[in-house]
Amino acid sequence: MKPPTSSATDQAPADPTASDEALATQPIGYWSGLAHTAVTRHLRDAMARIDVTQPQYWVLNRVNGGPAAPSREEVVSQLTPLADGPHEIARVVDQLLHRGWLRTDATHTLHLTEPGETARVRLRSLVTELRAEVHEGISDEEYVAALKVLRRMVANIEGVTS
Repeated sequence: MKPPTSSATDQAPADPTASDEALATQPIGYWSGLAHTAVTRHLRDAMARIDVTQPQYWVLNRVNGGPAAPSREEVVSQLTPLADGPHEIARVVDQLLHRGWLRTDATHTLHLTEPGETARVRLRSLVTELRAEVHEGISDEEYVAALKVLRRMVANIEGVTS
């Protein structure tokens, strides 16, 4: 682990009412976890109202998003790190095949059906609206700065420099 490059700041207990002046003492784990939970819940609640799950959206995007049609195994392998468990993505593929939003061809690759593409486009629109809600009052520059800070923290922990 590298030594800090600036003076150390004491760690204060998590405080959702901390003043701006006290934010530098707040634990990143608390705040990043709180943001993750709130944003994910908001997104998943909105998707549930139209009978879709976030992992279903991931699979639709992945099947649509590459230069070549992926196999089931590729989709499962690529998306499992994002999922709530090791079997979730395989189940989602089965759900979407059953729902008629995906189909397989003779080479066992996955393709969106017309209803699947309609659902993907509808979900993309919903996610765009939700992103606007989450980002209200936050400039692109502020958003980029926040992500750069988080990316750097991850690199610090993993011992990678950028």
